Amino acid sequence: MEKKRKQIQSRYDARFERDVWSVFKVMGEFVDGYEKMSNVGPCVSIFGSARLKPDNRYYEMAVEVSKQLAEIGFGIITGGGPGIMEAGNKGADLAGGTSVGLCISLPFEDTNNPYIGSDYKINFNYFFARKVMFVKYAQGFIVLPGGMGTLDEFYEAMTLIQTKKIHQFPIIMMGKEYWGGLIDWMKKTMVEEKTIDKSDLDLFHVTDDPEEAVNIIYNFYETNKLRPNF
Repeated sequence: MEKKRKQIQSRYDARFERDVWSVFKVMGEFVDGYEKMSNVGPCVSIFGSARLKPDNRYYEMAVEVSKQLAEIGFGIITGGGPGIMEAGNKGADLAGGTSVGLCISLPFEDTNNPYIGSDYKINFNYFFARKVMFVKYAQGFIVLPGGMGTLDEFYEAMTLIQTKKIHQFPIIMMGKEYWGGLIDWMKKTMVEEKTIDKSDLDLFHVTDDPEEAVNIIYNFYETNKLRPNF
């Protein structure tokens, strides 16, 4: 065991100097993001797979819900890529609304969609800096079918609201068939095992109707302030 311990310790590369200087890169991304987003106005963040094509029903759903949100005055924030992100920006663009793309370079997603507003294309190297912008400047999340990143955003928002680290805002899952198994697992396993409280399930809504999703957000802000989350 002692030999293994020494081997592990000797292999560790702290990269101390490089890590220290990276703080300034991180700061730069936050400053740039805050500066560009500070006047964006009320927005809703749209999440979903980059792999879904325009002929997919969920792509069409994302276009429609984003369009309706933009028509009543909400900007749309996406990750700036293809798929559902493109659909969200497209819907905002069709309605003449604010269309924000928080872009990041990925091996399988190296193009930004053409529907991002020229003043609201923001590039990031760090996922965590980008995620702060999704949460800080959104007055709601709409979560369409997606993969690991979509689940990450959904559960982070749920955690922040559950722990009261941010103000509560509407979270809407669109795609009943797609999300059904996950929601059943949350109800039958997480609640029954008491790893979450049954009331935590009230933190999100599920619908396939764009108009219903828009109304949930609109009605929420009839009695709540429109403001950044922190």
